[in-house]
Amino acid sequence: MAKKQEFVKEITSREENFSQWYTDVILKTQMVDYGPVKGTMVIRPYGYRIWELIQEQLDARFKATGHQNAYFPLLIPEALLRKEAEHVEGFAPEVAWVTKGGNEVLAEPLVIRPTSETIICEMYSHWVQSWRDLPLKLNQWCNVLRWEKSTRPFLRTSEFLWQEGHTIHATEEEAQEETMQMINVYREFAENVLAMPVIVGQKSEKERFAGAVATYSMEAMMQDGQALQAGTSHNLGQHFAKVFDIKFLDKDGVQKNVYQTSWGVSTRLIGGLIMVHSDDRGLVLPPKVAPIQAVVLPIAMHKEGVLEGAQAVCDRLKAAGIRVEFDTREQSAGWKFNEWEMKGVPVRLEIGPRDLENNQATIVRRDTLEKTTLSLDTIEDSIKALLDDVQQSLFDRAKARREERIFAVQTMEELQEAVETKHGFASAMWCGERACEDRIKELTGATSRVMPFEQQLLGDRCVCCGKPAKVNMLFARSY
Repeated sequence: MAKKQEFVKEITSREENFSQWYTDVILKTQMVDYGPVKGTMVIRPYGYRIWELIQEQLDARFKATGHQNAYFPLLIPEALLRKEAEHVEGFAPEVAWVTKGGNEVLAEPLVIRPTSETIICEMYSHWVQSWRDLPLKLNQWCNVLRWEKSTRPFLRTSEFLWQEGHTIHATEEEAQEETMQMINVYREFAENVLAMPVIVGQKSEKERFAGAVATYSMEAMMQDGQALQAGTSHNLGQHFAKVFDIKFLDKDGVQKNVYQTSWGVSTRLIGGLIMVHSDDRGLVLPPKVAPIQAVVLPIAMHKEGVLEGAQAVCDRLKAAGIRVEFDTREQSAGWKFNEWEMKGVPVRLEIGPRDLENNQATIVRRDTLEKTTLSLDTIEDSIKALLDDVQQSLFDRAKARREERIFAVQTMEELQEAVETKHGFASAMWCGERACEDRIKELTGATSRVMPFEQQLLGDRCVCCGKPAKVNMLFARSY
């Protein structure tokens, strides 16, 4: 029994060391492990199931907005990458090169895709001739490789999984509409499925995607007060279209370049939802992406009728569409409670002889650890309602925590205090100049995160230089 008890070990507290807490949680819950190549991760079944649930629910949203899935090659010729100067400059430090095929040195080096704009543009240039071919709205689910120097599983790894949408349009207005539509699809998904409140807005010129006209982002606050860029949508204008000669014959008989967008989210979302919701006992998972939504534990399994009664409840929940696990392992009840809490299962049902006598199940919800009883007569509807309540409560709790730690600041001293001492976001007025952006990062370690769509006017002077301000910007330290 001693060996079995070792499985459920203490997790470093968030207050003591947030970074170590995160590492403990993802490893001890068997979500992920380190790959043999530095900076890579092996996503284990429990973690991958969360990614599958994210995929399923996002993919449905993409299809509902008129997008189709496709797949493009992993390898990109060097000449294609180098066609768009700003793009290649932005990704050059992160690119991995293939220079040999078997024993032969390649005539032209190949890039392992850091993103797919260039190869997709090349194909679009072959596929589009007329306005009738537009819009073309594609998405691909794939892996990408970026040679990152500092890595952490899910949050930033050399190889990661993501989706990247790429669309082309006849007009600038259509492209901008698409860009905004997709950042709002991401916002709705983050808040309603991941229970992760986000702030949406535009990135600064410094922080925008390499080659884009404008980049829009959703930023989430982690429990340590740092920001996580959880998804981006880019208006690419005609930059790539002109370089790759993507033209179409418009209704007026004139050859024109298309307007483009791209947008993406990745397995970083998994790291984000862990750091937004989980606690010192381990994972706390929103029901909509929990691999197991409810676990049924028969108590005193040796007693007559307990296993059969608990199994019947499990079968009913499964038939109702709830993702349920039936745990009959030969472990103590306390050990099982500890393990399922650590794995973040939203609801635990304990069913023993007394529960069956009283036609009830003892229920424990993971987010609050509150214990109650529910009648077996309506157990399916009761558990569904409880899961909905857990989902909403997680969002409300995360949003309240975030709101408490967004600080309106007027001076550099206040900005520094907000970031370094209060561990939160600083909402400040900014002149829009790169020099001030760089100065703020130099003094505080905070970067410009996003100019929120819902602008707060906190005065008319830049927090850094005191010159007339143009916009309200959020500054924070980030992952």
